[in-house]
Order: sequence, then C-alpha cells, then structure tokens
Amino acid sequence: MKIKVGFGFDVHQMKEGHPFIVGGVQLEHHAGAFGHSDADVLVHAICDAILGAANLEDIGYHFPNTDMRWKGISSLLLLKECMALIAAKGYTLGNIDAMLCLEAPKIKPYIPQMKVELAEATGLDIDDISIKATTNETMGFIGRQEGVVAYAVCLIERA
Repeated sequence: MKIKVGFGFDVHQMKEGHPFIVGGVQLEHHAGAFGHSDADVLVHAICDAILGAANLEDIGYHFPNTDMRWKGISSLLLLKECMALIAAKGYTLGNIDAMLCLEAPKIKPYIPQMKVELAEATGLDIDDISIKATTNETMGFIGRQEGVVAYAVCLIERA
C-alpha cells in the first residue's frame, strides 16, 4: 500500500454584497469571497491538498481562471473532478483535515452541512472530514475582514 499526504492553501478577497460560499454552503454574511468560480476557499484548499498528494499540479493548472468553463461554477464540481483525477492514478482519499481563518461569520453552525456536502463530493464518511475555524485576532487583512484563508491536508492511498 502506498500512502501520501497533501497540503492545500487558498485565499480569497472579500467583497461587500457578494455571496459567501464555504464548503459548498452559502453563509449568511454581508460580504463574500470573490473569484472566478464560486470562490469557495475551503474546497479550493482541499482540491489543492488532494492534487498535491497525487503529484497532479494544483487547482489553477486544472481549472484556470482564464477558462470560461469554470466561471461561476460550484467548487464542489471541481472537487469531484479532482477525485476523478486521483482515481485515474489508482488513489483513493482517506481523510481531510481543514482549517478556515476568518473573523466573521462564526463557522461552527455551518460545519455539519459542510461535512455533508464534502462527503457527497468525495465519497468519504463524515467522520473522515474535519473542519475547524479560527480568527486572526483582528490582525492583518483577515482581521480587517478583507479576505479569508483556508488550509487543508489529506491522505490518499493506493493498494
């Protein structure tokens, strides 16, 4: 059995009045992440972790922001594509551990639904998906609510 670990990171600018999608769930907030797709920072970090573990470049390589096919697309669809890419190399996903860093809104009430969305997209059990959140203690661009950051690690395995 071959086991590999991947790490992912993503950051998006926050814009007033823009929808805020995180983990496939729309959050109630006055501002949201801005990007070419739905700007789901959590799913993007997870995609990069999965792709990195399989040595398949990164999310921008597979889904460039210059390609109109990905404009406004649900990042959960990108995650499903990443799952197909690792499956083609003979890998399965073992688990996801992710961390969000933002000042607001509070993430805890949304985590159960995020896990459901991620489990559906990846085929993982909910118990194999960990999502945590922290603030930046009001410091920097995160503290000023100008942006949101996500980190993720995952384990993939091949029999």
